[in-house]
Amino acid sequence: MTRPKFKQLERAYGFDEVSLVTGDTTVNPDQVDINFTVGSLTFPVPILASAMDAVVNPSFAIKFSSLGGLAILNLEGVQTRYDNPGEILEHISQTPERETTALLQEIYSKPIKEKLVGKCIETIKKAGAVCAASVTPANAKRLAPIAKDAGIDVLVVQSTVTTARHISRSYRGLVLPELCQMMSLPVIVGNCCSYSTALELLRTGIDGILVGVGPGAACTTREVTGVGVPQISATIECAAARDSYFKESGKPTAVITDGGIRTGGDLCKSFAAGADAVMIGSPLAQAYEAPGNGYHWGMSHSHPALPRGTRIKVGRTASIEQILFGPTSVTNGTQNFVGALRTSMGVCGARNIKEMHKTRMIIAPSIKTEGKYFQMTQLVP
Repeated sequence: MTRPKFKQLERAYGFDEVSLVTGDTTVNPDQVDINFTVGSLTFPVPILASAMDAVVNPSFAIKFSSLGGLAILNLEGVQTRYDNPGEILEHISQTPERETTALLQEIYSKPIKEKLVGKCIETIKKAGAVCAASVTPANAKRLAPIAKDAGIDVLVVQSTVTTARHISRSYRGLVLPELCQMMSLPVIVGNCCSYSTALELLRTGIDGILVGVGPGAACTTREVTGVGVPQISATIECAAARDSYFKESGKPTAVITDGGIRTGGDLCKSFAAGADAVMIGSPLAQAYEAPGNGYHWGMSHSHPALPRGTRIKVGRTASIEQILFGPTSVTNGTQNFVGALRTSMGVCGARNIKEMHKTRMIIAPSIKTEGKYFQMTQLVP
Protein backbone atom coordinates (compact mmCIF):
# COMPACT_ATOMS: atom_id res chain seq x y z
CA MET A 1 0.00 0.00 0.00
CA THR A 2 1.36 3.39 -1.03
CA ARG A 3 1.53 5.84 1.83
CA PRO A 4 -0.41 9.04 1.01
CA LYS A 5 1.41 12.36 0.86
CA PHE A 6 0.57 14.49 3.86
CA LYS A 7 0.50 18.26 4.14
CA GLN A 8 3.94 19.46 5.22
CA LEU A 9 4.15 21.78 8.21
CA GLU A 10 6.77 24.52 8.51
CA ARG A 11 8.28 25.63 11.82
CA ALA A 12 7.83 29.32 12.56
CA TYR A 13 9.18 31.36 15.46
CA GLY A 14 7.89 34.13 17.70
CA PHE A 15 9.66 36.58 19.98
CA ASP A 16 9.88 34.28 23.01
CA GLU A 17 11.51 31.44 21.07
CA VAL A 18 14.65 33.20 19.84
CA SER A 19 17.58 35.15 21.21
CA LEU A 20 20.30 37.40 19.82
CA VAL A 21 23.99 36.54 20.00
CA THR A 22 26.54 39.15 21.04
CA GLY A 23 28.92 40.44 18.41
CA ASP A 24 32.69 40.05 18.21
CA THR A 25 32.91 43.85 18.52
CA THR A 26 30.87 46.15 20.76
CA VAL A 27 29.81 49.72 20.05
CA ASN A 28 28.98 52.52 22.46
CA PRO A 29 25.17 52.79 22.50
CA ASP A 30 25.31 56.55 21.97
CA GLN A 31 27.25 56.03 18.74
CA VAL A 32 24.81 53.73 16.92
CA ASP A 33 22.63 55.14 14.13
CA ILE A 34 18.95 54.19 14.52
CA ASN A 35 17.51 56.51 11.86
CA PHE A 36 14.53 55.21 9.89
CA THR A 37 13.81 56.30 6.32
CA VAL A 38 10.62 55.87 4.31
CA GLY A 39 10.41 57.56 0.94
CA SER A 40 12.07 60.95 1.27
CA LEU A 41 11.44 61.23 5.02
CA THR A 42 13.89 60.29 7.77
CA PHE A 43 13.01 59.87 11.45
CA PRO A 44 15.51 59.72 14.35
CA VAL A 45 13.32 57.19 16.20
CA PRO A 46 12.39 54.02 14.24
CA ILE A 47 9.10 53.55 16.08
CA LEU A 48 5.62 54.12 14.68
CA ALA A 49 2.59 54.54 16.95
CA SER A 50 -0.19 52.23 15.84
CA ALA A 51 -3.22 53.63 14.01
CA MET A 52 -5.62 52.75 16.82
CA ASP A 53 -8.04 55.05 18.58
CA ALA A 54 -6.74 54.22 22.05
CA VAL A 55 -3.21 55.19 21.00
CA VAL A 56 -3.24 58.11 18.57
CA ASN A 57 -5.26 61.31 18.41
CA PRO A 58 -4.01 64.64 17.00
CA SER A 59 -2.39 65.78 20.26
CA PHE A 60 -0.61 62.43 20.71
CA ALA A 61 0.60 62.57 17.10
CA ILE A 62 2.02 66.04 17.66
CA LYS A 63 3.89 65.01 20.81
CA PHE A 64 5.17 61.78 19.26
CA SER A 65 6.47 63.66 16.22
CA SER A 66 8.31 66.14 18.45
CA LEU A 67 10.14 63.18 20.03
CA GLY A 68 11.29 61.88 16.65
CA GLY A 69 8.83 59.09 15.91
CA LEU A 70 5.85 58.77 13.57
CA ALA A 71 2.31 58.37 14.89
CA ILE A 72 -0.39 57.04 12.55
CA LEU A 73 -3.86 58.56 12.90
CA ASN A 74 -6.79 56.25 12.11
CA LEU A 75 -8.89 58.15 9.55
CA GLU A 76 -11.75 55.71 10.09
CA GLY A 77 -11.88 55.97 13.86
CA VAL A 78 -13.72 58.09 16.39
CA GLN A 79 -11.67 61.19 15.54
CA THR A 80 -13.33 61.36 12.12
CA ARG A 81 -16.76 59.99 13.00
CA TYR A 82 -17.61 62.24 15.95
CA ASP A 83 -17.39 65.94 16.70
CA ASN A 84 -16.87 65.00 20.37
CA PRO A 85 -14.34 62.12 20.22
CA GLY A 86 -13.19 62.71 23.80
CA GLU A 87 -16.64 61.90 25.14
CA ILE A 88 -16.85 58.77 22.99
CA LEU A 89 -13.47 57.55 24.20
CA GLU A 90 -14.49 58.14 27.80
CA HIS A 91 -17.68 56.16 27.20
CA ILE A 92 -15.69 53.22 25.78
CA SER A 93 -13.34 53.16 28.77
CA GLN A 94 -16.19 53.22 31.31
CA THR A 95 -18.42 50.58 29.71
CA PRO A 96 -18.68 47.18 31.51
CA GLU A 97 -16.77 44.39 29.79
CA ARG A 98 -19.86 42.39 28.79
CA GLU A 99 -21.22 45.37 26.86
CA THR A 100 -18.01 46.43 25.11
CA THR A 101 -18.31 44.52 21.84
CA ALA A 102 -21.85 45.72 21.14
CA LEU A 103 -20.89 49.29 22.04
CA LEU A 104 -17.87 49.33 19.74
CA GLN A 105 -19.90 47.88 16.89
CA GLU A 106 -22.40 50.70 17.33
CA ILE A 107 -19.75 53.42 17.65
CA TYR A 108 -17.86 52.39 14.52
CA SER A 109 -21.05 52.03 12.47
CA LYS A 110 -21.49 55.82 12.37
CA PRO A 111 -20.41 57.45 9.08
CA ILE A 112 -17.01 59.04 8.56
CA LYS A 113 -17.25 62.83 8.24
CA GLU A 114 -14.94 64.08 5.51
CA LYS A 115 -14.66 67.52 7.12
CA LEU A 116 -13.22 65.92 10.26
CA VAL A 117 -10.61 64.05 8.19
CA GLY A 118 -9.23 67.33 6.93
CA LYS A 119 -9.57 69.02 10.31
CA CYS A 120 -7.53 66.36 12.15
CA ILE A 121 -4.72 66.47 9.61
CA GLU A 122 -4.63 70.26 9.55
CA THR A 123 -4.42 70.32 13.36
CA ILE A 124 -1.35 68.09 13.30
CA LYS A 125 0.31 70.02 10.47
CA LYS A 126 -0.33 73.43 12.05
CA ALA A 127 1.66 72.26 15.07
CA GLY A 128 4.65 71.60 12.81
CA ALA A 129 4.42 67.82 13.17
CA VAL A 130 4.86 65.15 10.51
CA CYS A 131 1.41 63.73 9.79
CA ALA A 132 0.70 60.12 8.86
CA ALA A 133 -2.76 58.60 8.61
CA SER A 134 -4.29 55.22 7.93
CA VAL A 135 -7.19 54.17 5.70
CA THR A 136 -8.56 50.78 4.73
CA PRO A 137 -8.39 49.68 1.08
CA ALA A 138 -12.18 50.04 0.82
CA ASN A 139 -12.06 53.74 1.72
CA ALA A 140 -8.70 54.70 0.22
CA LYS A 141 -10.11 56.13 -3.03
CA ARG A 142 -12.45 58.44 -1.11
CA LEU A 143 -10.29 59.50 1.83
CA ALA A 144 -6.76 59.61 0.37
CA PRO A 145 -7.38 62.69 -1.84
CA ILE A 146 -8.92 64.54 1.13
CA ALA A 147 -5.91 63.64 3.26
CA LYS A 148 -3.51 64.80 0.56
CA ASP A 149 -5.29 68.15 0.17
CA ALA A 150 -5.11 68.64 3.95
CA GLY A 151 -1.32 68.22 3.90
CA ILE A 152 -0.66 64.62 4.92
CA ASP A 153 2.98 63.46 4.79
CA VAL A 154 2.61 59.66 4.83
CA LEU A 155 -0.36 57.50 3.82
CA VAL A 156 -0.87 54.05 5.34
CA VAL A 157 -3.27 51.65 3.62
CA GLN A 158 -4.02 49.01 6.20
CA SER A 159 -6.28 46.01 6.67
CA THR A 160 -5.98 42.72 8.54
CA VAL A 161 -4.51 41.08 5.42
CA THR A 162 -3.56 43.04 2.30
CA THR A 163 -2.47 41.58 -1.03
CA ALA A 164 -1.55 43.06 -4.39
CA ARG A 165 -4.21 40.89 -6.06
CA HIS A 166 -7.76 40.82 -4.76
CA ILE A 167 -10.84 38.96 -6.00
CA SER A 168 -14.23 40.61 -5.40
CA ARG A 169 -17.52 41.43 -7.10
CA SER A 170 -16.62 45.09 -7.48
CA TYR A 171 -15.83 46.19 -11.03
CA ARG A 172 -12.49 47.72 -10.11
CA GLY A 173 -10.85 47.67 -6.71
CA LEU A 174 -7.99 49.72 -5.30
CA VAL A 175 -5.02 49.82 -7.71
CA LEU A 176 -1.92 50.55 -5.66
CA PRO A 177 0.31 51.86 -8.48
CA GLU A 178 -2.37 54.43 -9.33
CA LEU A 179 -2.72 55.40 -5.68
CA CYS A 180 1.05 55.90 -5.32
CA GLN A 181 1.15 58.06 -8.43
CA MET A 182 -1.81 60.14 -7.30
CA MET A 183 -0.47 60.71 -3.77
CA SER A 184 3.17 61.51 -4.70
CA LEU A 185 4.24 60.91 -1.10
CA PRO A 186 5.36 57.87 0.92
CA VAL A 187 2.76 55.08 0.93
CA ILE A 188 2.97 52.20 3.42
CA VAL A 189 0.75 49.14 2.95
CA GLY A 190 -0.12 46.24 5.23
CA ASN A 191 -0.54 43.83 6.68
CA CYS A 192 1.20 40.74 5.34
CA CYS A 193 3.36 37.91 6.65
CA SER A 194 4.94 36.05 3.72
CA TYR A 195 7.74 36.53 1.19
CA SER A 196 5.60 36.22 -1.95
CA THR A 197 2.89 38.60 -0.75
CA ALA A 198 5.42 41.19 0.42
CA LEU A 199 7.32 41.05 -2.88
CA GLU A 200 4.16 41.52 -4.94
CA LEU A 201 3.12 44.46 -2.77
CA LEU A 202 6.52 46.13 -3.08
CA ARG A 203 6.39 45.75 -6.85
CA THR A 204 3.32 48.02 -6.94
CA GLY A 205 5.55 50.99 -6.09
CA ILE A 206 4.82 51.42 -2.39
CA ASP A 207 7.49 52.61 0.03
CA GLY A 208 6.98 50.24 2.96
CA ILE A 209 5.12 47.21 4.22
CA LEU A 210 3.62 46.38 7.61
CA VAL A 211 4.36 42.86 8.84
CA GLY A 212 2.02 40.99 11.14
CA VAL A 213 -1.36 39.29 11.10
CA GLY A 214 -3.05 38.95 14.48
CA PRO A 215 -0.20 39.40 17.01
CA GLY A 216 -1.47 42.59 18.64
CA ALA A 217 -2.44 42.61 22.31
CA ALA A 218 -6.01 43.69 21.49
CA CYS A 219 -6.38 41.60 18.33
CA THR A 220 -8.26 38.29 18.21
CA THR A 221 -7.83 37.49 14.50
CA ARG A 222 -5.77 34.39 15.26
CA GLU A 223 -8.40 33.05 17.64
CA VAL A 224 -11.34 33.89 15.37
CA THR A 225 -9.93 32.93 11.96
CA GLY A 226 -6.92 30.76 12.74
CA VAL A 227 -4.72 32.94 10.54
CA GLY A 228 -1.27 34.31 11.41
CA VAL A 229 2.48 33.71 11.37
CA PRO A 230 4.70 34.34 14.44
CA GLN A 231 6.43 37.68 14.08
CA ILE A 232 10.08 36.63 13.88
CA SER A 233 9.45 34.28 10.96
CA ALA A 234 7.08 36.74 9.30
CA THR A 235 9.62 39.56 9.54
CA ILE A 236 12.42 37.39 8.17
CA GLU A 237 10.32 36.46 5.12
CA CYS A 238 9.21 40.02 4.38
CA ALA A 239 12.74 41.36 4.87
CA ALA A 240 13.94 38.84 2.29
CA ALA A 241 11.29 40.20 -0.09
CA ARG A 242 12.56 43.75 0.53
CA ASP A 243 16.10 42.68 -0.30
CA SER A 244 14.98 40.85 -3.44
CA TYR A 245 13.00 43.86 -4.59
CA PHE A 246 15.97 46.16 -4.03
CA LYS A 247 18.18 43.90 -6.17
CA GLU A 248 15.72 43.96 -9.05
CA SER A 249 14.66 47.62 -8.84
CA GLY A 250 17.30 49.56 -6.91
CA LYS A 251 14.52 51.18 -4.87
CA PRO A 252 14.93 51.15 -1.07
CA THR A 253 11.78 50.22 0.83
CA ALA A 254 10.98 49.71 4.51
CA VAL A 255 9.86 46.66 6.46
CA ILE A 256 7.90 47.55 9.60
CA THR A 257 7.13 44.85 12.17
CA ASP A 258 3.62 45.63 13.41
CA GLY A 259 2.15 44.04 16.51
CA GLY A 260 3.11 41.67 19.29
CA ILE A 261 5.93 43.86 20.60
CA ARG A 262 5.57 44.20 24.36
CA THR A 263 9.13 44.75 25.60
CA GLY A 264 12.42 46.21 24.51
CA GLY A 265 13.65 42.69 23.87
CA ASP A 266 10.82 42.04 21.41
CA LEU A 267 11.62 45.31 19.66
CA CYS A 268 15.32 44.49 19.35
CA LYS A 269 14.59 41.02 17.97
CA SER A 270 12.37 42.60 15.31
CA PHE A 271 15.30 44.61 13.98
CA ALA A 272 17.62 41.59 14.07
CA ALA A 273 14.99 39.69 12.05
CA GLY A 274 15.16 42.37 9.37
CA ALA A 275 12.83 45.21 10.33
CA ASP A 276 13.71 48.81 9.47
CA ALA A 277 11.19 50.09 12.02
CA VAL A 278 8.48 48.78 14.33
CA MET A 279 4.89 49.76 14.98
CA ILE A 280 3.63 49.39 18.54
CA GLY A 281 0.23 49.85 20.13
CA SER A 282 -0.40 48.56 23.66
CA PRO A 283 2.91 49.84 25.15
CA LEU A 284 2.02 53.35 23.95
CA ALA A 285 -1.62 53.01 25.00
CA GLN A 286 -0.21 53.04 28.54
CA ALA A 287 1.11 56.57 28.12
CA TYR A 288 -0.47 59.35 30.16
CA GLU A 289 -1.05 61.23 26.88
CA ALA A 290 -2.77 58.32 25.09
CA PRO A 291 -6.49 58.91 24.39
CA GLY A 292 -7.67 55.45 25.53
CA ASN A 293 -7.83 56.36 29.23
CA GLY A 294 -5.82 53.29 30.22
CA TYR A 295 -7.62 50.95 27.81
CA HIS A 296 -6.76 49.56 24.39
CA TRP A 297 -8.99 47.92 21.78
CA GLY A 298 -8.75 46.29 18.37
CA MET A 299 -9.35 47.99 15.05
CA SER A 300 -11.74 45.45 13.52
CA HIS A 301 -14.75 45.93 15.78
CA SER A 302 -16.62 47.75 13.03
CA HIS A 303 -17.47 44.41 11.39
CA PRO A 304 -21.22 43.98 12.04
CA ALA A 305 -21.15 40.21 12.58
CA LEU A 306 -17.57 39.06 13.23
CA PRO A 307 -15.60 41.59 15.26
CA ARG A 308 -11.94 40.66 15.62
CA GLY A 309 -10.53 42.53 18.54
CA THR A 310 -11.17 43.07 22.20
CA ARG A 311 -10.82 45.79 24.79
CA ILE A 312 -8.04 45.26 27.31
CA LYS A 313 -7.01 47.27 30.34
CA VAL A 314 -3.40 48.43 30.07
CA GLY A 315 -3.36 51.16 32.69
CA ARG A 316 -1.47 54.43 32.61
CA THR A 317 2.14 53.89 33.57
CA ALA A 318 4.38 56.66 32.20
CA SER A 319 4.69 59.55 29.78
CA ILE A 320 5.36 59.02 26.07
CA GLU A 321 8.87 60.36 26.60
CA GLN A 322 9.58 57.94 29.44
CA ILE A 323 8.27 54.96 27.45
CA LEU A 324 10.54 55.89 24.56
CA PHE A 325 13.63 57.22 26.32
CA GLY A 326 13.34 56.48 30.04
CA PRO A 327 14.38 56.72 32.75
CA THR A 328 12.55 53.47 33.35
CA SER A 329 10.59 52.93 36.54
CA VAL A 330 10.05 49.19 35.92
CA THR A 331 12.26 46.17 35.34
CA ASN A 332 10.15 44.33 32.72
CA GLY A 333 11.42 46.11 29.60
CA THR A 334 8.26 48.08 28.90
CA GLN A 335 9.93 51.50 29.17
CA ASN A 336 12.94 53.11 27.45
CA PHE A 337 12.53 51.28 24.15
CA VAL A 338 15.09 53.48 22.42
CA GLY A 339 17.65 52.83 25.13
CA ALA A 340 17.04 49.10 24.82
CA LEU A 341 17.56 49.23 21.06
CA ARG A 342 20.77 51.24 21.34
CA THR A 343 22.16 48.92 24.00
CA SER A 344 21.23 45.78 22.07
CA MET A 345 22.82 47.13 18.90
CA GLY A 346 25.90 48.05 20.87
CA VAL A 347 26.45 44.59 22.37
CA CYS A 348 25.66 42.95 19.01
CA GLY A 349 28.27 45.14 17.33
CA ALA A 350 25.78 46.85 14.98
CA ARG A 351 26.57 50.45 14.11
CA ASN A 352 23.30 50.98 12.25
CA ILE A 353 20.00 49.24 11.54
CA LYS A 354 21.32 47.49 8.40
CA GLU A 355 24.13 45.96 10.43
CA MET A 356 21.59 44.93 13.08
CA HIS A 357 19.86 42.88 10.36
CA LYS A 358 22.98 40.71 10.23
CA THR A 359 22.96 39.92 13.95
CA ARG A 360 23.18 36.21 14.64
CA MET A 361 19.92 34.81 15.99
CA ILE A 362 19.42 31.44 17.68
CA ILE A 363 16.42 29.31 18.59
CA ALA A 364 16.29 29.52 22.38
CA PRO A 365 12.90 28.72 23.94
CA SER A 366 14.40 28.72 27.45
CA ILE A 367 15.98 32.16 27.12
CA LYS A 368 13.41 33.91 29.33
CA THR A 369 13.29 31.21 32.02
CA GLU A 370 16.86 29.94 32.31
CA GLY A 371 18.21 30.81 35.74
CA LYS A 372 15.07 32.79 36.62
CA TYR A 373 13.70 30.46 39.33
CA PHE A 374 13.39 33.15 42.00
CA GLN A 375 11.83 35.66 39.62
CA MET A 376 9.21 33.14 38.53
CA THR A 377 8.38 31.77 41.98
CA GLN A 378 8.21 35.25 43.47
CA LEU A 379 6.16 36.53 40.48
CA VAL A 380 8.64 39.34 39.87
CA PRO A 381 7.49 41.19 36.71
